[in-house]
Amino acid sequence: MGTTVAEYLGRLDSGRRTDLPETTAGTLRLDAREDGHTEHWYLTVADQHVRVTKSGDDADLVVRAAPAVLDRLASGETHVATALLRNELTAQGDIQLLMLLRRIFPGPAGARHPRELGRAAMAGREGRR
Repeated sequence: MGTTVAEYLGRLDSGRRTDLPETTAGTLRLDAREDGHTEHWYLTVADQHVRVTKSGDDADLVVRAAPAVLDRLASGETHVATALLRNELTAQGDIQLLMLLRRIFPGPAGARHPRELGRAAMAGREGRR
């Protein structure tokens, strides 16, 4: 397996993240529960910045999953919506913030943005003219 959620969130810098909407702000708590023990990560999102601390404080959105599921999210092996639909995680609170996690966590290895693919296709067409 790739990166664990603890490693990924530990490395998550507090610099500006232009992939996050400017107007989105809120708090998210990730609860990894296994063998009667829960580990908490508290993410504060504001002004395209993400701050990560270890806290069980109340949050706008609480996401609960097994550590292995959060590890797959952190390594890009699983998408947040896929995990939710498979009932691998639960979310309580401001569900709009749940989709913010897909921007915080990496996508699959080798994935490209749709606009990037469109530009490459257009460049290929123009090159054949």
